[in-house]
Amino acid sequence: MWVPACKRDDVDPDDVIGVEYDGVDYAVFRSPGDEYFATAGHCTHERELLCDGLVMDGEIECPKHLGRFSYATGEAQGAPVLVDLKTYPVKVEGDTIYLDIT
Repeated sequence: MWVPACKRDDVDPDDVIGVEYDGVDYAVFRSPGDEYFATAGHCTHERELLCDGLVMDGEIECPKHLGRFSYATGEAQGAPVLVDLKTYPVKVEGDTIYLDIT
């Protein structure tokens, strides 16, 4: 099910924003090359919101214990995060970013 998440300009290049849909948190990323990605909104280690983290070099760093994930694949990059993030397909139509949350 495709749902609207945000506008393209809501996400700066090489950054992340948090979005909520039906009580579930998601993180939406924009790469330096203007590609968009989406993951679960919380770190798999201690459920900290990832939208408060630091984005650099294709990774999101959790603000609590500095665990890192690839935002394109969700892959955990090492301790303390050992469980990958769920990722979601993204499409852009006009100026709106949609997530497939099925």
